[in-house]
Parts: sequence; C-alpha cells; structure tokens
Amino acid sequence: MKNNALTFYLLSFLFGLFVLFLYGPTFTIAVLSFQGPEGGLTFPMRGFSFNWYEQLFQRQAVGDFASALVRSLGLGLTVMISTVVISLLAGMAFRKHFKGSSIIFYLTLASLIIPSILISLGIGLMFDRFGWQSHWYSSGFGAHLTWTLPFGLLIMFAVFNRFNPHYEMASDDLGATPWQTFRFILLPLLAPSLIGVGLFGFTLSYDEFARTLMTSGSFNTLPLELFAMTTNVTSPVLYALGTLTTLISLTFIGLTLLAVRVTRAKTEPR
Repeated sequence: MKNNALTFYLLSFLFGLFVLFLYGPTFTIAVLSFQGPEGGLTFPMRGFSFNWYEQLFQRQAVGDFASALVRSLGLGLTVMISTVVISLLAGMAFRKHFKGSSIIFYLTLASLIIPSILISLGIGLMFDRFGWQSHWYSSGFGAHLTWTLPFGLLIMFAVFNRFNPHYEMASDDLGATPWQTFRFILLPLLAPSLIGVGLFGFTLSYDEFARTLMTSGSFNTLPLELFAMTTNVTSPVLYALGTLTTLISLTFIGLTLLAVRVTRAKTEPR
C-alpha cells in the first residue's frame, strides 16, 4: 500500500510539472497583461489596471490588431463551415468503393506530410502565375483548407467505419425518403462528430502561420500580425492581445463541448 501511495504522489507531481510547463507561460502572459500604465514586458509588475486592454482596439503606432483579429475570426469560421460540409460529403462518398478512391485519399493526406511553408509557397506561386491577386479570403482560405480537411476526413472516415447502417435500413423500410433519412437519422447521429470536426477546423485555421505567410496578400491575419509586432511592440498590449485570443479559443472550445453534450442528450434513447 505504501508503494502504491508513493507511486501515486510521484506521478501526480510529474503531472503537475507537465501542466505547469504547458500552461505556465500562458498564465504568466495573462498576469503581465494587467500591468499598470507604466508597466513593461517583465516582472515585477508596476501597478494593476485594464489600461492595455483599453488600448488594444485603438489605432496602434505600428500594426492593427483589431482588423487582424476580425480577419482571423472570419477566416476561421469560413474554414470551419467548409471543412464540416466537405468532410461530411466525402465521408458519405467513401462509404462505397469507387475507382480512384485510394488515389484521392492519399493525395488528400499528402498535404499533412508536405512542409507547410512549401504549401504556402506553392499556392502563392500558382496565384501569381495565373495573374490572380492573393488575399487572406481566397488564397489564404485555400491554404488553410489543405491543413484542416485531412483531419476532418480522417475523423469522418473513422466515424463511418463504426457507424451502424441498420438505422438507415430501418428508416428505408418505414418508407422514409433518402433526404428524410439523412435529415432525421443520419445527421443527428453524426452531429457530435461534425461538431468535433468544426472545432478542429476553426482552431487549426485560427492560429495557422506558415500556410498563411505567402497567401494572405496585403492584409495580415492575427498570427502574422503578432509575428510582425514582436519586433516592434514593446508594451503589454501584446500580452493583452494574447490573453484575449486565448479566451476566445477557450470560449469556442467550451461552447463546442456544450453543443456536443446537448446533441448527445437529444439523440440518446430515453
């Protein structure tokens, strides 16, 4: 019993160190973001205030945080919706074997193996050769999809591999049309998985840097703006922005988990 207790406390201590290493920097940035007006980027803190949060959405001497944040949120939501829709349709299509399915599958996964910077460079060059203007909502959108779609497809393939087709067969026996079966049977059962795919799509797009680097055009997304600011901004407003974006991510994750719980509660038999 003593050996078991000692092992438990030792493993708990190691886990605590891991959590501290994982979240300690984020917590430190959050604390320093509440520096007073005379505060700097390091400890000790000089007062406590919301001064840097008030300045966050004001026009900065260098950079524009507010616009970059709006662009990243809009791009992330668009990529999320596209990833969910395409992953669902592809998952349904791959339930039946068709010619070229293996080639399409491996070509899709290839974007996970190719370095992200090469993907960004390739899409940027393609737009340049065709005479198209690169923008965060066009070339950047395509670059992000090459990152989020493989994850969404893998999730949906795993879900459909263990999906019980008898639900659809029973619906068909009761006279339901294919659309009714999809809407009232298939979609509710897949909803928790689709919410998970959406979470992947948004979070992967929201903080993507390498694939946006050469495809964003003249306007930066938030990761690019943050990278540019690290060499120019020397005030805790940078920490305030980091804390705010972290809260946005945590809020989105919390809402996703709540949506999954509500969806499962509605689909589980009473």
